[in-house]
Amino acid sequence: MKETKKATVKAETAAVKSAVKTEAAKVEGAVKSVAEKTAPALKAAAEKASPVAKAATAKAETAKKAVKETAKKTAAKTAAKTTAVKKAVAKKAEATAAVTLQYGGKSYTTEDLVKIAKDVWEYDLNGKAEDFKSVELFVKPEENTVYYVINGEVRGSFAI
Repeated sequence: MKETKKATVKAETAAVKSAVKTEAAKVEGAVKSVAEKTAPALKAAAEKASPVAKAATAKAETAKKAVKETAKKTAAKTAAKTTAVKKAVAKKAEATAAVTLQYGGKSYTTEDLVKIAKDVWEYDLNGKAEDFKSVELFVKPEENTVYYVINGEVRGSFAI
């Protein structure tokens, strides 16, 4: 199960990295393409130097700067999205733990003991299921007993 989660996290991370690289390459390619296509025309127009050509050159330079700014903003947004995805992936990758108590031919998981405590709350103490908020369990195998504190107030024990 852990290996499946690790594989999923690795796959998601690889997908995000690939998407970021692809997006960056597209933006960089678009900027280069615009610059390459407009540079010769701008130079030729500037050499002929009519007032209209000078104005067009200035407008083209402004457009070029706008394209670069857009590319920077897109890169910043992509980086922000990447960071968010990395945080989400890191959350998914947090370690999980399972505790199983085995003694005298018996075996209890943490979930088993919590379920028993909930049953004690509902059926023995006549509590409502929705009022069961927290439980602390103290297992004493030598006494075959689990001591509990439910919701920080109700104390008791049950046999295992």
